Amino acid sequence: MKPTLKRSNAPIFWALFGAGGMLSALFGPMLVFITGLAIPLGLLLPADALSYPKMLAFTQNFIGKGFVFAVIALFLWHAAHRIFHSLHDIGIHAGTGAKLACYGSAMVGTVIAAYALLSIGF
Repeated sequence: MKPTLKRSNAPIFWALFGAGGMLSALFGPMLVFITGLAIPLGLLLPADALSYPKMLAFTQNFIGKGFVFAVIALFLWHAAHRIFHSLHDIGIHAGTGAKLACYGSAMVGTVIAAYALLSIGF
């Protein structure tokens, strides 16, 4: 007699966690450098590199919109998964409420990011 396997939604969250972790490892340090050091201090980049007209044009482009959405959404899902599993390390045994709070906040943030990016237009 074969044991019945229980279906799990964990692979979905692990995939989002992994994608967000890879993206944050590859792009996170450079985003911090560009927005936190290079532009404010005038290092290596022109002062108007992050000006409103340029950023608006970037987010109105389909590829730019996709990049901004991927960074926001995957960073949120990565953080939510890390926080959810870190609760156990600090002595909070995460149940359904913690899962709903962590992953629900990532879902709400993803929907808000999608709405904001789509409201900018193309």
